Amino acid sequence: MNATSLDRDLTKQAPHSPRDRLGDFVIARRTVDKCRASLNGTLGDYHYDCPLDNSLFSFKGITGDQFKTAVQAAKNYEDIGVWLQANGLPKTPVQIKDWSAEMEAASLRNNPDKREYFAGSCTKLGLDPEQTSTFAWLETNDRASFNVAAA
Repeated sequence: MNATSLDRDLTKQAPHSPRDRLGDFVIARRTVDKCRASLNGTLGDYHYDCPLDNSLFSFKGITGDQFKTAVQAAKNYEDIGVWLQANGLPKTPVQIKDWSAEMEAASLRNNPDKREYFAGSCTKLGLDPEQTSTFAWLETNDRASFNVAAA
């Protein structure tokens, strides 16, 4: 595979926002970025096949290894969007839309095992943990990590 926008160096640049959709799935574009970076040795402090990635994999009924194989074969993001639609558990556009909306609204404050960590991290970032979604927290943390102003 020749160098494309798929090859983000996550030691120098954040992955896509979890809100950036691919094949109508939230998280997917970010997961591609982390997967490619793991393959290229440029993952930095990010983690591929993490609980967030696994929410996508579980929803689609695929594994991190299957996704990795698809990413290795892909020429661009769209190839992976097509692969996601065609593989794993079939999902209707309504199911994908509903799942994506649920994921966007979710917050780690609702996870008893992650609540304390999330609250502390939000506070350090100047966010109110009671009002912050997981996606907003990830985006703010990405900007802080790379000193990027909010869009």
